[in-house]
Amino acid sequence: MIKAIFFDYDGVLTTDRSGSLTTDRYLSEASGIAQSTISAAFQPFIGELIMGRVTHAQIWNEACQAIGKELDIGLLLGAFESTPVNAGMFNLARRLKHNHAVGIITDNRQDRMDHLRQHQQLDALFAPIVVSSEVGSAKDTQAIFVHALSRAAVAPRESIFIDNSEANLRAARALGMHGVFHDDAKNDVEALGLQLEALGARIGDSATSNAQ
Repeated sequence: MIKAIFFDYDGVLTTDRSGSLTTDRYLSEASGIAQSTISAAFQPFIGELIMGRVTHAQIWNEACQAIGKELDIGLLLGAFESTPVNAGMFNLARRLKHNHAVGIITDNRQDRMDHLRQHQQLDALFAPIVVSSEVGSAKDTQAIFVHALSRAAVAPRESIFIDNSEANLRAARALGMHGVFHDDAKNDVEALGLQLEALGARIGDSATSNAQ
């Protein structure tokens, strides 16, 4: 019996395949600096940010030096809020919530997810929300999935994890979770729903979900 379905955040619940893409694009548009320059400046810090070893505030000056221009760190809030929601996927999560726990497991920066939890009201729909920077482990190891399963009080075989990267499914599958790949380029939410049903998930009525 499937008791919990976990969604990746970027590339599944959003239409941008990564949070870096969203943030870099916004900072580029706001500053007039090439997106490739922004991306190259922040690239060395991504791993540390995702693992929660540093914050944006701690690396901001160094990143700006690499960019060659001092940017207002306040731009980050606009960058976070520019994250494009995958409306169809959110609706699927609402429909699944009639019969299952629905949560998020994401490799992400803590300040970004803290802000988005409020801005997008994520906690009203998803529980638990497990962020790599908060737990100190990423999706390339089983630890983050063990933590999520413990929070949801379910066994691996009773859960499904959806991600837009096959590599991110390996540790989950090795643990015994059902790993489902979502092609973010196609974003075929209907086909994903059929895959979930084939694994034993029960999807509620869309009209009822939309009314909530």
